[in-house]
Amino acid sequence: LVDQLYSFFIQWSPDTYGKDAQEQGFVVVEKDELTMIDNFFSDPVPRSWEIITINEAKRRQSFSFEDEEPLELLPVLMDASALLEDTHIEKLSTRLPARVQGYPWRLVYSTVVHGTSLKTLYRNLLELDCPVLMVIKDMDNQIFGAFSTHPFRVSEHCYGTGETFLYSFCPEIKVYRWTGENSYFVKGNTDSLQIGGGGGRLGLWLDADLYHGTTSKCSTFNNLPLSSKQDFAIQNLEVWAFE
Repeated sequence: LVDQLYSFFIQWSPDTYGKDAQEQGFVVVEKDELTMIDNFFSDPVPRSWEIITINEAKRRQSFSFEDEEPLELLPVLMDASALLEDTHIEKLSTRLPARVQGYPWRLVYSTVVHGTSLKTLYRNLLELDCPVLMVIKDMDNQIFGAFSTHPFRVSEHCYGTGETFLYSFCPEIKVYRWTGENSYFVKGNTDSLQIGGGGGRLGLWLDADLYHGTTSKCSTFNNLPLSSKQDFAIQNLEVWAFE
């Protein structure tokens, strides 16, 4: 260090300290030249990027989102559900037709609240004129059901449109949409409710007590059986309206 300082002073004042300092690795430059060199090695154009550690990136990201509003991923449920968890609601809502995705969900029938009766289900939906979503939980704790473009009612003929679909969580959601093979969407009887048909098989069938049901592959939706058992027992059932 002493040798370097000595060489520096010699270089700075060659008349005083001699001219042999250049051999020590120092060069005298004018101030204007020094500024030009500094400018040459500096980066006058601001960079749009920089190299930082992963931890620093995470830290900055956490700060950058602090003041932002959280995204609304779930629709508004006007009533509590005994069956649906947030993950079910989120995945079902994105599969609904676009025309109903902005509507709140209103619980119009529940076996927990209204008892197990298909007649009560029909009666609760009598004044509705909007699509509905049926949610079933069987005794094996599997969740499945159907979306109907029309509220469930007793009818002589099948009703509904091609937006009607069956679905099941196995545990990931599977949606079975209309194949175009037939129009056996929904048929309501006083003693049963059936959704999907063709070839002598029903996609989903429920009895008058909303306790026993069956599910099979049908040509309307080309679906797999919605439950692990073709004949299943219902634990709970809900119907949600979009209005």
